[in-house]
Amino acid sequence: MKELILERLGKIEDLEQRRMLKQLMSGLFLNLVDYQEQMSRQLEQRVFDEIEDWEGRCDIYVSLCSRDEWDPIHEFLYPMRPEDLENTAIDISSIVEGLRDQREARLTSLFLECDSMRIKGLIESGRQFGGQIKTAAGAYRIKVELRPCDKYLQEIENLYHVFLKNGLPWRTINHPFAYKFVDIVLTGCEGTPDLKDIVTEISVDLEEYEAFKRTDRIPLWNIERLYIKNSGFPVPASDRVNFEHVLSLRKTGTEHGYLVDGHAADIRYIKRSEEELTIVSPQERAGIWSVLKVVQPVDIQIGRLEYPLVSNRCTESFVGKYTRKQAMVVRSKGEIARIVHSLEASEYLVLEDTRVIEDPGREVSARRSGTEAQTYEMNPFISDQVRAAIGRAVLRLSFRPGKTFGRDDFMRNDFMSFVVSEVQMYLPEYKCEGVWV
Repeated sequence: MKELILERLGKIEDLEQRRMLKQLMSGLFLNLVDYQEQMSRQLEQRVFDEIEDWEGRCDIYVSLCSRDEWDPIHEFLYPMRPEDLENTAIDISSIVEGLRDQREARLTSLFLECDSMRIKGLIESGRQFGGQIKTAAGAYRIKVELRPCDKYLQEIENLYHVFLKNGLPWRTINHPFAYKFVDIVLTGCEGTPDLKDIVTEISVDLEEYEAFKRTDRIPLWNIERLYIKNSGFPVPASDRVNFEHVLSLRKTGTEHGYLVDGHAADIRYIKRSEEELTIVSPQERAGIWSVLKVVQPVDIQIGRLEYPLVSNRCTESFVGKYTRKQAMVVRSKGEIARIVHSLEASEYLVLEDTRVIEDPGREVSARRSGTEAQTYEMNPFISDQVRAAIGRAVLRLSFRPGKTFGRDDFMRNDFMSFVVSEVQMYLPEYKCEGVWV
């Protein structure tokens, strides 16, 4: 508006009229324009505040490090399983009992720094590798196989149930490292160790996969477990049945996300404010609550991560926040593209095409043509109790590479799996899968 006024003033040839009109506009009209612009900005801010995205504070950031390089005072990353920091000794009794009963015994876990499809093929092949168990009494040659390691996937599933208890919508966790751990399972041994022996070392030769083997790796995420006591005594809730337990967040930081981890019977619902967390519970006595603090990331000035920091974060936009508040999903290619591009991880891939496949024999033809799905399900613990899993049409999403991963190219399929798994959450009537074009 001000530019328009200046343009019109410049077209007045009579300088006296221009001066008088300029004074009139400066004294009255421009102040009205400033007031209108200020009110418009306040109205816009109120609209944005109405759809404040509390879920955005629960974005999960993950990475990986070696046990020796773990920083116990890291600003926002913590081990998924604190027991990984301990050098636990191998239980020789479980090995001996497994050999006697001809059962498989888990020895240790390894991280394979290679493509997910290659790991899948290696596990499904049932291939055996040679190795050695060293004890104080001697060494024993062994045979081992690789099995999927589910201890970190179990932590993700536990987090899913915590989200449900807190009444927050679940978003797929983009943790490409958690799916690349494998268990080393003992299948045979030349000789039987004594129960009194102490295992000093276990070595396994993965042959051509030896270059991808990484030991003593610890997956990290930005979740810290806290124990917070009630602020004062519980007060009766409005329903006159339950009680409100107020937890103050001033000391732990109001900018972070918080999830109450407890028995479902003890949590009716949770109210959130900027500085407090109110738990409505049938418990009438004050106590200590287990809380998961989702720490917001900060710029690290000293130190660096060996592996990249990745997350399930969505890009900041008004449309994205507004859409996440709605229960309705528009089933169109444009909506699928919006979901894909709303994720920050989508910068590493570009959606090329979407196609529905209803041919029952597509699995066989896909394998023959080399177009088999290159993704895996990241939310296997979510079951659909309404729709049958068999007979669903397949929604195939085709991608091409986007931003380069560099040395971390082994995570490309995992990022595509994350994006496809997130689309699957919106379109449960299809079986979503992804391929590269």
